[in-house]
Amino acid sequence: MTAFKDNWDLSMALEVMNSETVDSKIWSEAVKWLLLFGPPPIREMISQASSMATGEFFPELAPIGYTEQGEPLYDIKKLAESLGMSEEEALAKMAELEAEHNIQSLYDPPDAHKIQ
Repeated sequence: MTAFKDNWDLSMALEVMNSETVDSKIWSEAVKWLLLFGPPPIREMISQASSMATGEFFPELAPIGYTEQGEPLYDIKKLAESLGMSEEEALAKMAELEAEHNIQSLYDPPDAHKIQ
């Protein structure tokens, strides 16, 4: 099985992002690839856009802290409620993404930098 990282490259992902007719599933895969494996300036832009969208469409969600890299951290219970799923479902989905892409998305409270 080909790893997700190897299914895309930068030019392919950017071409999909610029397409006006691409399928939404393919578009989201390109965004995910860019967020996980794209160059740092593009990852930063997508992260900022994601934070803006979260604030706009999920105003009840506010970061409870930040990672060392400055990524916002959310309360899993509130996140699950906002997405209309159980806390167990949200934890399972995040664990699946962690395993699939070898990234950390779940943090213990001591690992979060608190908002001052």
